[in-house]
Formats: sequence, structure tokens, C-alpha cells
Amino acid sequence: MKVKIYDYKNNDYYYEKTSKIIVFFYRTIIGRIFLKLIFTRPWFTKLTSIIIKSKISKIKINSFIKNNKIDMSLYEDKKYNSFDDFFSRKIKEDKRIYNNKKNDLISVCDAKLFVSNIDENLNLKIKNSNYTIKELLKDDMLAKEFNNGTCLVYRLTKDDYHHYYHFDEGKIIKTKKINGLLHTVMPIAHEKYKVYTENNRQYSILQTKNFDSVIYMEVGALMIGKINNDDCQNFKRHDHKGYFSFGASTIILLFKENKIKINEDILKQNQKDIEVKVHLGQIIGCKISENNKI
Repeated sequence: MKVKIYDYKNNDYYYEKTSKIIVFFYRTIIGRIFLKLIFTRPWFTKLTSIIIKSKISKIKINSFIKNNKIDMSLYEDKKYNSFDDFFSRKIKEDKRIYNNKKNDLISVCDAKLFVSNIDENLNLKIKNSNYTIKELLKDDMLAKEFNNGTCLVYRLTKDDYHHYYHFDEGKIIKTKKINGLLHTVMPIAHEKYKVYTENNRQYSILQTKNFDSVIYMEVGALMIGKINNDDCQNFKRHDHKGYFSFGASTIILLFKENKIKINEDILKQNQKDIEVKVHLGQIIGCKISENNKI
């Protein structure tokens, strides 16, 4: 199975392969039984975590770099003590994209982006699944604040840089953790499961300077039980927010109505059900000024 992706920077398409084992798990009855009993359970993720944090796991690093075509010149030079240590590597400061124009909306991470509108009934569609904001947040009153708003879904894959950052300055008002399962976030999983409302996740309510109140959610995935957020209430644009451990994962941002406008090139691809590859710090849209509100 291949998933078509649009590379926003290079204005070109490429295909992301889905491994045979993932296809087996999500498209066969026997595979889904294994998922339910073993592989989506938090205890399995904890066991996997012990293995990838061991010194012997270092033997996987070189083949992982080669198979995923990772440019290591972008990252800090250091000796890695385990595969987990390598996976959480940090990018060199001079390799990051910095944009300080307050009205520009920038990507919070390297990922495949999909943008959805939240309708008047708080429903939205992400790939092949229909969701409600109430299900996602587990908070009916908070969900109503995002009626007719915009949802940004950043799907990180194993070749991406798994740290995520703030897009504006502001402060964290409240955080909430929601325990759940750990499905893969690859598109194939959405055929049978409502991944983002079933998976382990946590979110922060941000009061930002330029984009009003925003929900910033981290969603764990297959073999990712731990979401590592920084302990910092106040933040500035480009500040580090946290990182994911090994695997694939997702960031979801919720904006209120008439707060942002996403670039047309991105929306055009999303309308064709194609995710867009974006990079940390890249401009993906802008703030809607008071004069331009509908």
C-alpha cells in the first residue's frame, strides 16, 4: 500500500509505503485480534521502550538512517547511547527556519499536514474518519468554543524530526491527559478505527498573543506511550514544547472561527485527500486581521 504525499517545499509528489506487517494488522481479522490483545496496549509499548533504550539497540541506528534517507548533517553531533537516544536527536540551531513575522502561521514540526474545517455541529473529517471535537477533547463546554473553527493535523512519520515547537508567544492555561490505546496514525488505521479519539493523548489550552485561544494536542501512537512535554507555562515563538519517543505520532491544533487562513496550495491538496509535507518553521498560513474577517 502506498500513500500519495505532496512535498510543499519542492512542489512535487512522492509516495509513502505502508509496511506489510501494518497492512496485516489492519486489514486482516487475525491482525486486528493481535492489535486488540497486544500491540495497541500500553504494556506492550512499555516493553518496547525497555528494548530501544538498551545499549544493544544501537545496532539499528545505521540501517534506520539509510532506509529512511535521513540527512544527519542537520542534527547535533553526538554519540548515541541507544536507539531511543538517537530517535530523540535535536536539530542544529542554524538548520532551523526562523520567522518572526507575528501574522505568519508557521508549522510547529516536520510532518504531513492535513487541514479540516470544524462545522457548526462540532464535526470534522480527518482522512477516512469522522470525528467530533467533543470526542477529541472530552470536554463539551470547551469544544463549543471551536464551533466553525479550523483543525490542523500534523502526522509525524519515523523519518521526521520528532520535536515540536510553539508558533506564537503566550501562556499555557490548562493541560489535560486522556488515557487510551496506541494505534498507528498511518492512514490505513483510519479505515477501521477512530484513531485520534481512541489513542492516548494530552492537550494544552494556549492563550496566544496573536491567534487567541488555541488547543495544542499531542497524540501517542503505536510504540509511543510517552509524550515528553517541557515544564514551562510561558513561551515565546519558536520555543521548544516537547518531543515524542520512538515511532510515528501526531500533533493536532484547533483554532477558533476566523482566526487563521491556510495557504491555498495546502488546501488544494487536502481537498484531494492528499497530505502535505511541511517543515518546522515553514509558513503555512496567516492570521486573519480584524478588517478581513467574514
